[in-house]
Amino acid sequence: MTPVITIRPAPGDAATVERGAHQGLAVTSRPLFSVGAVPWAVPDPADFDAVLLGSANALRHGGAGLQALTVLPALCVGETTAEAARETGFTVIAVGARGMQTLLPHAEARGLTRLLRLSGEAHVPLDPSPGIAIEPRFVYRVQPRPIDRSLAGMLAGGAIVLLHSGEAAGHFAGECDRLGLPRGAIALACLAPRIARMAGEGWAACRHASSPDDAALLALADQMCQSGLPGKV
Repeated sequence: MTPVITIRPAPGDAATVERGAHQGLAVTSRPLFSVGAVPWAVPDPADFDAVLLGSANALRHGGAGLQALTVLPALCVGETTAEAARETGFTVIAVGARGMQTLLPHAEARGLTRLLRLSGEAHVPLDPSPGIAIEPRFVYRVQPRPIDRSLAGMLAGGAIVLLHSGEAAGHFAGECDRLGLPRGAIALACLAPRIARMAGEGWAACRHASSPDDAALLALADQMCQSGLPGKV
């Protein structure tokens, strides 16, 4: 069977491997990123109406300063982030399934116009409607790693790679090109359409999940395994 590889950093890689096993799909973890905290200034929560959270990494690496902000309601992308927010002490009032931008109407409907966004240094830009102000605070940094010889050998022989972010898509594509790995031997299963677009062209297949969650992504990868490496789409 074609190997299925996750390149996401810990601890997300372990969660994907475990969920894959529950869904009957063997996933190999070969992280191409590491995540670490960066110093950040905790703002006065009185200056904001709510917190925007697009990744559980913000909760894992935000540190003790997060506790001062738990008086604010949280709007989260995905149930994994929402669960981490609840464990930290936030009250989650909205969970979006199609990216951070989809959370903004929830905030606007509730009259929450002053939003604090906790994110990594690399993040998706937002387009708020007039009257909504978003102030970012970067609380973690994602560091890319090169593809090593062992992983390069796996990829050259044909593989399905799971991509969880646009940053991962860009880095993976760049590494494949740097090493001269044939894109035509590699299929990509992407969490969302934007990620598939950022991966570029020339892959054996490049498809996106029906919804931006691990269960749907792994179901897609399993479908791709069963059908073999399809032609370019």
